[in-house]
Amino acid sequence: MASRRRLIVLATLLMVFAYWSANDRASAQEARVNSIAEMFARLKQCWKSPTLQAGDPGMQITVLLSFKRNGEILGRPRITFESETASDDERIIYRTAVMETLQRCAPMPFTDSMGGAIAGRPLTMRFDDRRNSSQPKEKRAWLTTTTL
Repeated sequence: MASRRRLIVLATLLMVFAYWSANDRASAQEARVNSIAEMFARLKQCWKSPTLQAGDPGMQITVLLSFKRNGEILGRPRITFESETASDDERIIYRTAVMETLQRCAPMPFTDSMGGAIAGRPLTMRFDDRRNSSQPKEKRAWLTTTTL
C-alpha cells in the first residue's frame, strides 16, 4: 500500500514538472518583438472592436504613447485625435477600447535591441474602426502607424 502511494505521488510530481516545463518553454518561445512592424502587428492582435448600436458608423481615434526598455508603457497614453462626427458616448467607448488594447499588450516583449531603440520615443497609433464607410470590409478595424 505504501509503495502504491509513493508511485501515485511520484507520478503526480512528474506530471506537475512536465506541465511547468512545457509552460516555461512556451513562454521562452513566445515571439519577441524585434521591429516596429512586429510591435504594431502585436497591438493589432490585441485590438477588440467595441460593440456599438446598429447604425453607429464607428470612428477613428489616435493615441500618442511611449514605451520603456522593458516594454512597459511610459507615462500615460494621450488621445490626440477623435473623429469629429462621433458622439460623446462613442468617444468614451473607443477611448476605453484603446486603453484596454494597450493593457492587453503591455508589457510588450521587446528584444534587448528593440527595447533600447524604442525606449522613450513617442509613437502615434491610429485605430480606424469606421464601419459604414466606403472602404472595403477587410479594413474595418486596423491599426496604422506613425513614428515621431
